[in-house]
Amino acid sequence: MFYEGNVLEASFVHRDNRFIARCLLGGQEVVVHVPNTGRCQELLLKGETCYLLESQNPKRKTKYSLIAINKAGRLINLDSGAPNKLVKEAGLAGKIPFMDPASLKSEVTFGHSRLDFADKDSYFEVKGVTLERKNRAAFPDAVTERGARHIQELVRAMDLGKKAHLIFVIQMEGVDLFSPNQAMDPFFAKTLEEAMAQGLGVHAYDCKVGPGEIHLNREVPIQLGVDFYA
Repeated sequence: MFYEGNVLEASFVHRDNRFIARCLLGGQEVVVHVPNTGRCQELLLKGETCYLLESQNPKRKTKYSLIAINKAGRLINLDSGAPNKLVKEAGLAGKIPFMDPASLKSEVTFGHSRLDFADKDSYFEVKGVTLERKNRAAFPDAVTERGARHIQELVRAMDLGKKAHLIFVIQMEGVDLFSPNQAMDPFFAKTLEEAMAQGLGVHAYDCKVGPGEIHLNREVPIQLGVDFYA
């Protein structure tokens, strides 16, 4: 996936709130949109090199979106909309073996939730991952009742005879493994582990990331019961 528009190198200054941050671009401070409502506390550090996508919409309040940032020499994509686009792109191209390209649909209502994708046999939910430590990726970076609810909906789909898969898209390259962040959200981790025992397919992929691009790369091993902060 390539971003359309100019991508400019900047220096991160400060995050004002969930949606707005400030960066230095060409020596001037600019207000930018943050397309990720996660905490990202370990990423959004003053002075880090980051990349801004210039908007083509003259009516937008902020001219730029913060789409990637450097962390210890590794470029991490921050765009929360990217994971679904990547999975859809790969699924339609037949690159995800457990997805049927011919019947794949987006934004499917199931029960009291809206799941990201469905095909003739299966339901799919996608989660973006930006949290990394010691080459290990984890989700979530904050308590997520919604994330646990989606897992429960996938289990209900399996109870009705459907297959179900949860896909974690790690928005960086080079991690060794993925684990649920048990220390941050023990209920999510427990719900995931129980669902896997019932047959939920859980997959994690890392990505190749450039200043103006991101591509699904390879499947990463999943390990349960890991203390992410140890």
